[in-house]
Amino acid sequence: MTISFESRWGTRRVKTLTTKIGSGKTPSGGSESYLASGVTFLRSQNIHFDGLRLDDVVYISEATHREMKGTKVKPGDVLLNITGASLGRVSRAPEGLGEANVNQHVCIIRPNTEANARYLAYALSSQPIQEQISELQVGGNREGLNFEQVGNLTVPAALAEEQHRIADFLDAETARIDQLALKRRQMRSLLTLKRERVIESTLGLERAQTTDALVPLKYLVADVTVGIVITPAKWYVEAGGTPALRGLNVKPGFISTNDLVQISAEGHAENRKSRLNSGDVVVVRTGQAGAAAVVPAELDGVNCIDLIVVRPGRKLSPRYLQYVLNSGYASARVTEHSVGSIQAHFNVGAMKQIPIPSIPRAEQDEIVRLLDVRVGALDLLHRKLDHQEQLLTERRQALITAAVTGQFDVTTASGRNVTDGVSA
Repeated sequence: MTISFESRWGTRRVKTLTTKIGSGKTPSGGSESYLASGVTFLRSQNIHFDGLRLDDVVYISEATHREMKGTKVKPGDVLLNITGASLGRVSRAPEGLGEANVNQHVCIIRPNTEANARYLAYALSSQPIQEQISELQVGGNREGLNFEQVGNLTVPAALAEEQHRIADFLDAETARIDQLALKRRQMRSLLTLKRERVIESTLGLERAQTTDALVPLKYLVADVTVGIVITPAKWYVEAGGTPALRGLNVKPGFISTNDLVQISAEGHAENRKSRLNSGDVVVVRTGQAGAAAVVPAELDGVNCIDLIVVRPGRKLSPRYLQYVLNSGYASARVTEHSVGSIQAHFNVGAMKQIPIPSIPRAEQDEIVRLLDVRVGALDLLHRKLDHQEQLLTERRQALITAAVTGQFDVTTASGRNVTDGVSA
């Protein structure tokens, strides 16, 4: 179904405004082809509404670039993510990008002479077109967009001169919004670093390492075990079973109950050792290896899949252990002892050997109390910055949608009110 929307100029399909619609591909050598320098190789994580982000960009050799000549990126190409969680994110290849290529998750849309590349990128990021993209995923199509679907997206059909005026207006106004959003991201990064320093300092991990006050975890806890590992899917049921936590449910410091699976009564009975009790600490083995969270009272009695389960016992505060395991100190040790080139994988044996400060339980409880206050204040500020960035994102899209659909005349309008309520 096509999402209908009002446009002063009517609409056109993307394919009538382009000379090329096609994606890149994975180099023949896969990720082994990635280099520290060479030709820029763009992946979906580099494509953002506010432009390309190249902090974690990878490179390929000139030879690989020549081999992939059909997927080269040219300045002015519009790049659209067509698969995954970032589906629909779009940006334009800037003039100064230089030689570049893309992988199969990024669609190259090359405008023809009737389309202004900047306008087309803005139009694709507007609410009506993003809704079209979302609608195409309804009904089980989770593989992303194909080229025919991209070509059939409808966009406002402003004439070339109007496209240019709109693009100039949006370049100026979105730059202001993007600068504010960038400052908030930078502040969040600084807060994250400060949070880590506060935790490590309050835990006294540096001091413990120099005074031999660390002992392997296995000597301080009642037990360390693992969740269901062998063919857990055979126990899955649609309803009426026992909830089971997986790695995707466990984040540093909290457990998400979204996307919980259920296992049958038989599976729950057969896997008694992986049943969770309130106060247990679950640790991710695969993916975000080492992320740890305390099991809350409301999840007492559930089961778990492919998680390390630490039962603290009386010597160790669960919350104290959670803080330690989520610290940079512990993360470094988890990374050091994880295996697997594609996804980090951490095992029970390595978990038992992680050195933990051996201090009295009363001291642990006091440290937890202090951290709850100090870290809580930082987390509150972090949430406020998140909220402000979300407001900026929403207002940015509202401004773009209004401009590209002709809801106001950009020659006389100003978008300055879109940042009202968001402090500089």
